Amino acid sequence: MATTPAAPTSPGSSTSTLSEWAGPYVSNMLGKTEALAGQDYQTYGGPMTAGESGLQSKVFQGLGSLNFPSNLGQTFSSSQAPTIGAGGQPTGGSGIASNYMNPYLQSVLNPQLAELQRQSKIQQMQNAGKATKMGAFGSSGQTLMDTESQRNSLDEMNKAIGTGYSNAYDKAMGQFNTEQGQAKTLADMMGEAGTAQRNIEQQGITADYNEFLNQREHPQKMLEFQQAMLQGLPISTVSNVPAQQSALGNITSTVGGLTQLQDALEKLGIKL
Repeated sequence: MATTPAAPTSPGSSTSTLSEWAGPYVSNMLGKTEALAGQDYQTYGGPMTAGESGLQSKVFQGLGSLNFPSNLGQTFSSSQAPTIGAGGQPTGGSGIASNYMNPYLQSVLNPQLAELQRQSKIQQMQNAGKATKMGAFGSSGQTLMDTESQRNSLDEMNKAIGTGYSNAYDKAMGQFNTEQGQAKTLADMMGEAGTAQRNIEQQGITADYNEFLNQREHPQKMLEFQQAMLQGLPISTVSNVPAQQSALGNITSTVGGLTQLQDALEKLGIKL
């Protein structure tokens, strides 16, 4: 921007002014700058974050109605398994193993034991018929046949119980592990949903905080904006000291120094 030097206003200084052709433009620009900087901060009235989607809301509501899996992390213990009591019914055991094995024993093993007992009774009836035909020796013969039938029946029941318990334990352990995996998956889903909810809320908090910072710093930014408009304009005073005045000042300074030196020597009793 061209400038026109002005006449010195005082000895040793001079000022610069805007060119005539640029003066009106700069004055108008600075006036608009002042008016713009004086406007109030305009806030945005719309949403600042997207929030949760409809699908997310359904997932959050569904997970919120569920209970955290209470058996997650528990140990499957065979020492708490049930035992077979009278009549082939599983008794005892109150631990996790018992809870998982009892349904299998009741639905699979109990019918097998009941069938073996039925077959044993049928055999006893057949033994009674044979004993009747044997006459006087029938009583002792029936006793022997019943004893043998009962022994065979007990052997079959023991085999069924052993196999049933082994299968029940394996089935219960598998079901327990399956439910542990499902419980962990559910717990992970709850944790991920909680993280998603927290992130959504944090986005809103961050947006509100940033808006607060913008409003607080708005006046300072306007001052910086006005200051930036003055950059490069010739609005400062430049001091120019002529070379002769500068030399004269050096001489005066030297003479003053000699005078002070003479005074100091005279105080010491030395006269020049």
